[in-house]
Amino acid sequence: MHPLHPQATSSRLLSLALIMLGPSLGIAQQTQPQPSTALINRNAIAYSPSTAKIYVVDPIHSAVSIVAPTKAAKSLPVGSGPEAIAVNNRTGFVYVANSGSRSVSVIDGKTDAVIATIPTAARPYAIALDELANKIYVSNTFSNMLTVIDGNTNTATNLKTGSADDIVVDPDKNQIYLLGYESTTVTAVNTKTNAITKIPAGAFHLWGIAKLGQTLYVTHVQDASVAAIDTDTSAVANIATGSMPCALAVNDRTGELYVANYAGDSVTLIDKNGAATATIPAGHHPQAIAIDADKNLVYVANTQENKVTIIDGRARQVLKTVKAGEHPYALALNLSTHTVYVANLGEIPFTALPAR
Repeated sequence: MHPLHPQATSSRLLSLALIMLGPSLGIAQQTQPQPSTALINRNAIAYSPSTAKIYVVDPIHSAVSIVAPTKAAKSLPVGSGPEAIAVNNRTGFVYVANSGSRSVSVIDGKTDAVIATIPTAARPYAIALDELANKIYVSNTFSNMLTVIDGNTNTATNLKTGSADDIVVDPDKNQIYLLGYESTTVTAVNTKTNAITKIPAGAFHLWGIAKLGQTLYVTHVQDASVAAIDTDTSAVANIATGSMPCALAVNDRTGELYVANYAGDSVTLIDKNGAATATIPAGHHPQAIAIDADKNLVYVANTQENKVTIIDGRARQVLKTVKAGEHPYALALNLSTHTVYVANLGEIPFTALPAR
């Protein structure tokens, strides 16, 4: 069985999976810190512009940590094994995928109270939403089902789409794109008709996904590249990166794409023309990226080094490396204060990095 999909009683820690995959990918083994037993999800932390609050999953305590601008952080109990969070900025509601309890918790962003618990299929993992349509999409890794939640009624339906580990929503085209870690294709779902299309992505092991304009970017872990997929024609162009690209982030202002190379300990910069124009050093095993477009700063979480690398996007060089918590693995930016919050796999669920 693929190391990213062990039995339901086991964890699916990405860093552990990468160590296990090392020999088959021709990567030298390295001595690593003892990994956490929690799950890794890039959507483990989210910012709400309407309330300026940060929400962070706390799977160890089956809770969500809530960080308000002028108040001390507080912990809100949710379902078992919370993994991912999405915020509807139009309604202010916050949605939490609870892997262990097969549910989504709905939090009122004004009162910070759980107002509904919605059942899903087995092992909800990724979550994304269409704010205008008020639809919430939840992938269920061990059931091949996509749960679609109506945010107006908090009712859910399940659609069989195949296994999915990440979701990107394109509301303009009424499409969602599902990425599966074990797949060679991206699944496109028409949100009006539920019609499903498989888009060849050009390689096995797809771990990172992002969209800019009509182009969908997907990382190829095994061959050190990113596939640029034209969503109109399904044409694919491969862009070389560093070793084991695993995470992506887009600067909407500049049209640039940043790729975290897990085994390469680096970040690849891809310009708006689709060319890899720079390789910037990062810390050990970078695994998440967030961008402050206003300041053109790039934040990279180095999971096995317990640090965050800060990159000047204009100069294309490292400004500073700062300490985070234990095994940092996801990032969110407060757009008002420019404070960066880091989700950690350790006992302390988050770290706040002061604005630069």
